[in-house]
Amino acid sequence: MKHISILMVDDHPIIIEGYQNVLMATKEDDQTLLIDTANNCDTAQLMINRASNGTPYDVCFFDISLPASEDGKYASGEDLALLTQKVMPDAKIIILTMFNESFRIHNIIKEINPDGFLIKSDLTSMELADAFQQILRFPPYYSSTVSNYIKKTISSEIYVDDINRKIIHLLSQGIKTKSLSEYIPLSTSAIEKRKKQLKLIFSVKDGKDESLLQEAREKGYL
Repeated sequence: MKHISILMVDDHPIIIEGYQNVLMATKEDDQTLLIDTANNCDTAQLMINRASNGTPYDVCFFDISLPASEDGKYASGEDLALLTQKVMPDAKIIILTMFNESFRIHNIIKEINPDGFLIKSDLTSMELADAFQQILRFPPYYSSTVSNYIKKTISSEIYVDDINRKIIHLLSQGIKTKSLSEYIPLSTSAIEKRKKQLKLIFSVKDGKDESLLQEAREKGYL
């Protein structure tokens, strides 16, 4: 009998209940699932630290949007995933999130490189069950939105660094160029220069921000 120790972190108890029911109903005959749950960063980090000193978790599910810890040290599922990788390097990390913007997907893959990355709007019960079993054996498993993003960016010949990605992302959120320096540690003139480069990279002929965003969207950067 294989005992699989699991931590599920999501701030909606009904969602955790749904995940638990799916995994318990679809587990293989030789699997015993031991599931701990947490609804916020404080509870989760206590459980992670306790497990790292006792029986480490085999699999951890993290939602990205979570109530931050009291001390502000952990503000999201990303922070908890990084803590887990540090104290339990053998644990498989699964990110489940509503966020489906390319910028967030890129950052999560770059920072965490999870064993599983599932966008909630892609998920069915069967996909969650299949993903779980695949991640146990042959990670990684990415749901369709993540897979499509990776295919698009790998097939694109355009290289856009993290700051440029952030500029594109903020512009798409309606942030004006003169306000970008509030979000990015660069002067407005340095940001303007990067925008010009981006327009060259994306072959924007009319120089408009809207055209840049359209090209970025078509090539999978938004």
